[in-house]
Amino acid sequence: MKRIVCVGGGPAGLYAAILLKKALSHTRVEVYERNRPADTFGWGVVFSDQTMANFETADAPSHAAIVAGLRHWDDIAIHLRGERFLSRGHGFSGIGRVRLLKLLQERAAELGVEQSFQQEVKSDTDFGDADLIVAADGVNSATRSRYAHIFEPDVDVRKCRFMWLGTTQQFSAFTFAFEETEHGWFQIHAYQFSAELSTVIVETREETWKAHGLDRADTRRSVEFCEQLFARYLGGHALQSNAGHLKSAPWLNFHRVRCRRWYHGKLALIGDAAHTAHFSIGSGTKLAMEDAISLARHTAGAAELASALAAYQEERGIEVLKLQSAARNRMEWFENVARHTRLPPRQFAYSLLTGSQRIGHENLKLRDRAFVEEHERWLARQCGTHVETRPPMFLPLKVRGLELANRVIVSPMAQYMAVDGLPGEWHLVHYGGRALGGAGLIFTEMTCVSPEGRITYGCTGLWSAAQRDAWQKIVAFVHGNSDTKFCLQLGHSGRKGSTQLGWQEPDHPLAADNWTIYAPSAEPYLEGVSQTPRPMTRTDMDKVREDFVRAASFGNAAGFDMLELHMAHGYLLASFLSPLTNRRTDEYGGSIENRVRFPVEVFAAVRAAWPQDKPISVRISATDWAPGGLSEADMLHVATALKSAGADIIDVSTGQTVASQAPVYGRMWQTPFADHIRNEVGIATIAVGSIYEPDHVNSIVAAGRADLCAIARPHLANSSWTLEAAAQQGYEAQWWPQPYRSAKSQLERNLQRESQTGGPA
Repeated sequence: MKRIVCVGGGPAGLYAAILLKKALSHTRVEVYERNRPADTFGWGVVFSDQTMANFETADAPSHAAIVAGLRHWDDIAIHLRGERFLSRGHGFSGIGRVRLLKLLQERAAELGVEQSFQQEVKSDTDFGDADLIVAADGVNSATRSRYAHIFEPDVDVRKCRFMWLGTTQQFSAFTFAFEETEHGWFQIHAYQFSAELSTVIVETREETWKAHGLDRADTRRSVEFCEQLFARYLGGHALQSNAGHLKSAPWLNFHRVRCRRWYHGKLALIGDAAHTAHFSIGSGTKLAMEDAISLARHTAGAAELASALAAYQEERGIEVLKLQSAARNRMEWFENVARHTRLPPRQFAYSLLTGSQRIGHENLKLRDRAFVEEHERWLARQCGTHVETRPPMFLPLKVRGLELANRVIVSPMAQYMAVDGLPGEWHLVHYGGRALGGAGLIFTEMTCVSPEGRITYGCTGLWSAAQRDAWQKIVAFVHGNSDTKFCLQLGHSGRKGSTQLGWQEPDHPLAADNWTIYAPSAEPYLEGVSQTPRPMTRTDMDKVREDFVRAASFGNAAGFDMLELHMAHGYLLASFLSPLTNRRTDEYGGSIENRVRFPVEVFAAVRAAWPQDKPISVRISATDWAPGGLSEADMLHVATALKSAGADIIDVSTGQTVASQAPVYGRMWQTPFADHIRNEVGIATIAVGSIYEPDHVNSIVAAGRADLCAIARPHLANSSWTLEAAAQQGYEAQWWPQPYRSAKSQLERNLQRESQTGGPA
């Protein structure tokens, strides 16, 4: 390469220029920045210890200069309602943004990078002879906008307003403080980045900001408001703004940016031009500078630029997606502070520390054992246990007259092994084996309330005395040989019925002998493939309601401890709830108040027939993952209506309503919905979806995100998942089947040996 141009002279552009110049000493490298050298609206920048190690490998001189200017801390302090909680061992460092810019500018100059300031780049075509153009022009990137049809940016303007301020108050820990006003909550993210100065980011919901008139306030008035609100943390020190020259205060909305493509021809996006991560996770500058490291490594000396840029995006895209997922979780946590303040202050603090879902229970314990063990003792006291401390997943739970020994559920999993709806020997072994595995509660697969309510010919049912008796045999085995409780899940397939077995062509109709299906509206699941359901009449609805009541009565006679109604995944009752599948114009369609009417009617009838000392849960799809589907308000309305009708637990799943859904997957990806309903509606919830490690369960329960965790596929691969989790964590009080107790002691010895040697014996 003969010429490289970096558009944008922030940390991303400067660091890219440094690394490219270092690798290609004979190449002309230029940086063009629209602002003056020291202009910035930020105050401090946060780096983790791991990030600093990456910088040292990339360029030791700039790393050494940055390290010399760092202010290091390990503690996080959280203030709520007059209580303060301190967690240690987090390992972060701060540096002034102006100082970071100056250090990078000096390093770039030392290497011979040409820097031009106060120069607006109108178009990349100004640099027609450049071999590589690095667009580091920030969240409002003109380069990205110019080629939006190529980069396909997805820009999401978020719900909070925030303002960057500074102060001479010295914060000994990274400080989060929360203050309630008559219009809502404000919070600060504060940390010291030099001997003299600290950053204070003030954040609040948009509606709260407007209610206080801050949308009409100038900088001086906004600063004075924040000083008064957070006076107890400022110790008499003033707040400072570096945007006093602006007519209105620089209250910003965070823009979450995600580009489908990061390069075009000889043009590459890095940093905020390509992606953003919320400041609450402290990774925006980190991501930008690590982009620069990757870009330089892939392009310096590359024989073919397009391949090098593709490799750059592939490498960085994975890491950015991980961090954006964590940042999204943390961002949404702060956007919904009011919901979390309903938790007890100690649990609120734990929830904040683990809010990104990247830090779990064990990781937090490695950082600060004392904090976690005190939290475990507190949780145990809330449950009234005599054991002072135990892993949160092994806390008991009582719901009505049902007592569960722990918080692990074997999730409902279709087996497709029934004949005429009858569970057989397969089901006895399947459910019996999982009951012996130590979970507090096991669920049946969706058991259908009528022959026409089956998904497939292989689905279990509960519409006859013979089926009742077959289930009773399985329930008796579970109760006679384990401490595990047994929940019956009842459902009706609706428009997703009369289809092939799960290992054939799922959701596709049978080749022959299909039965008539019905639904709220004539909306087939797979357009042009599925049957078109017959819209239900009131007579149909009456029959379905009574089918559910009959099945519930059979279930009680069979001895089940708990009941769940399936109102999720696009089956019959779920189809009433979603506007994508309910097109009715009568009193059961239209508004959410109408759409929820029949599902609640069914629930109320079942609740009346089910013993009052036995709980009932309801599985719902909290979102359809499709445009025009269930809204957040719809979700909360459904949960509230079910709670009012007598539901004890909401089992929070998502999607499978329409074939065109576009879920956002990841670890514990549906847990935020369970958290939302639990702490907004005030009802116990079950979290589901890619929960597969004991640490996931511990973190979810300890943070108050859900009360129970449903685990599916891991229990198919390992029916003793819960027993192994107890042994791994040294929890000896977990119940084991007597014939298996010799395996318990051997497993515990082997795990102890592995922990001492670092691997299997």
